[in-house]
Amino acid sequence: MSRTKTSTYEGFTAEERAAMKEHAQEVKKASRRTSRAEKAAEAERDLLAKIAEMPDADRVIAERVHAIVTANAPMLAPKLWYGMPAYALDGKVVCFFQSADKFKTRYSTLGFNDLAKLDDGAMWPTHFALAEVTAEVEERIAELVRRAVG
Repeated sequence: MSRTKTSTYEGFTAEERAAMKEHAQEVKKASRRTSRAEKAAEAERDLLAKIAEMPDADRVIAERVHAIVTANAPMLAPKLWYGMPAYALDGKVVCFFQSADKFKTRYSTLGFNDLAKLDDGAMWPTHFALAEVTAEVEERIAELVRRAVG
């Protein structure tokens, strides 16, 4: 019995392939670092450099997210994850910022992985669209980050 093809899967997009290559480079670079302090300092420098490369609209949001996360969850270690700014606990990513430019989307996002303690019943959001960072948005991000690690 033959199957007919109903969709046209073309594999990963160029942006997805680039993110995977970035992740492989991040892992390789991290393995060459020696001390824990050196790893942390270099990882944060890499993250800040990645933010600085972003288009202005994404960069402004990413800088605010970075400031909010580091102020409200200092136990999270900044690092790059698939070329995106991310924040990890014991080496595992809890939350991350994805710029709109990264995957050519309409808005940036703040995402939380399964380690984030955001559970709320049988269903809850794990990604949040960020069009701008107002005072209200800053407080919401701070509250989410505190809950994620709490």
